[in-house]
Amino acid sequence: MSREHRPFRVAIVGRPNVGKSTLFNRLVGRRLALVDDLPGLTRDRREGDADLGGRHFTAIDTAGLDEAAADTLAARMTAATEAAVRAADVSLFLIDARAGLTPLDRHFAGLLRRFDKPIIVVANKSESAAADAGIVDAYALGLGEPVAISAEHGEGMADLLDALSAHLPAAESERAEPQPEPPLRVAVVGRPNVGKSTLVNRIVGDERLLTGPEAGITRDAIAVDWTWRDRHFRLVDTAGLRRKARVAAKLEKLAVGDALRAIRFAEVVILVVDVGQPFERQDLQIADLIEQEGRAIVIALDKWDLISDADRRVRLAELAEMAGRLLPQIAGVRLVPVSGLTGEGLDALLTAVAETHATWNRRVPTARLNRWLKGVVERHPPPAVAGRRIKLRYLTQPKARPPSFVAFCSRPDKLPDAYRRYIVNALRSDFNLAGVPIRLMLRRGENPYARRRAGPRT
Repeated sequence: MSREHRPFRVAIVGRPNVGKSTLFNRLVGRRLALVDDLPGLTRDRREGDADLGGRHFTAIDTAGLDEAAADTLAARMTAATEAAVRAADVSLFLIDARAGLTPLDRHFAGLLRRFDKPIIVVANKSESAAADAGIVDAYALGLGEPVAISAEHGEGMADLLDALSAHLPAAESERAEPQPEPPLRVAVVGRPNVGKSTLVNRIVGDERLLTGPEAGITRDAIAVDWTWRDRHFRLVDTAGLRRKARVAAKLEKLAVGDALRAIRFAEVVILVVDVGQPFERQDLQIADLIEQEGRAIVIALDKWDLISDADRRVRLAELAEMAGRLLPQIAGVRLVPVSGLTGEGLDALLTAVAETHATWNRRVPTARLNRWLKGVVERHPPPAVAGRRIKLRYLTQPKARPPSFVAFCSRPDKLPDAYRRYIVNALRSDFNLAGVPIRLMLRRGENPYARRRAGPRT
C-alpha cells in the first residue's frame, strides 16, 4: 500500500516501564492498553487511531525493547517491536526522565539509528523538577532535542505535536483551519484567607467561586476558563496552604494535595500575599516550592485598597526590597498591587502573567551564550582549587520552561556554589530572565559538538 493510501503510522518504542502504553492511551483517548508499574506488561504491538491536537494518525504501542537471548519470548517481543519500527513513518523513542539515561537506552538508540527512519526522543515522566537532569542527559543520544512530557498527566502534548508536525502530512482542512492555542494555565495560590477566590471572581467578572470571611472555604482546585485580550487562560483557584504541621484533617490534606498538583501542572503561578501581613514564613515556603517546581511566578499584593494613596509608593518600595532580600532565587519577580474587592490592578496583574510566561519560555541561541560566557569569565575567572584553575569551556540552553543551561567545564564538582550563583545572576541580568527559576547544570568535558563538526580523524 502506498504512503498516500494508508494512515500515517507512529511507533512508540523504548525499554520496559518508561510509559509507552500510558502515552498510547493518551493519544488514542481510551484505555486500550493495560498500564501498571510491573515492567514488561505489553507483549504484542497494539494499534489505535490517535488524535493529537486535531492531527490524526495511527499509533502503535510496542513491547519494551530488551536485550535477550535468541529463541526466548523477550527476543521475539523485541523482534516484533523492530517490525513495528520498520512499518512506521516515525518512531517516538521514550526514556524515563526521572531515572535518567541508562545503558539500555543508549543501546537501543543505536539500534533505532540502523532503520534510517525519523526518531523523536521523548523524555517521559517530566512533571517535576527531579526530571531536569534526565532531560539534559537525553541530548547525549545524539538524536536531537528531546521533547519533555508527562503522558500520565497530559503535560507537553503541544510540544510533542510540534515535533511530530515536521513529519505528519498536512491535510488541506488542517491548513485552512489552524488549531486554537491551548489556554495558559495559571494557578492562584497562597495562605488561607488572603483573598484568592475573591481575586479570581473579580478577574472573571462573576461570583464563580464561593467566598467569605472564614478561612479554608475552598477545598478543591477549581479551574475557570477565561479570555483576556484574545488570550485564553485557565485560572485554577486552590485551597489555602498552611504549614505542614498544622494540616491535620484528612479532608484538608487532600485539599492541600490538590493545590500542590495545581502548582506542578501550571505554567504561571500567582502567589497572593496579604499586604497587611506580607512575606510571612509560609509565603516564603510557598514561593520556594513554586521555584523548586520550575514554574513562573507573579506575586499579587492583595488588599491594596487598604493602603492610603500617600503611603503607596513607599510601601511598594519596601515590599520590593523585602522580596529581593527574602527571595533571591527568583530575583526580579514581578510584584503587582491588586485589590480583589475593588478590581484595582487586575489589568496590570494579567499583563505581568503574560510577560512572565514569555520570559519562562525564552531561549538564548548557543552562539550568543558562548560569546557572553567568554566575557563573563574574563571579567571574573573561576577560582583556582588546589592550585588548578577550573575552566568553563562551553554553555548551551537545552530547554526552556524554566530556562535551563548546561555548562561544560574541567572540574564541575569543584566549582564553588558562589561562582554558580555568579553565573546564574549574570544570566538573569544580561538576558532579561528576571523573576523566573533558572537551572544551571554542570558537566565535565569540552564542547560536546566540536568533534561532530570537525568530522572523522584521518
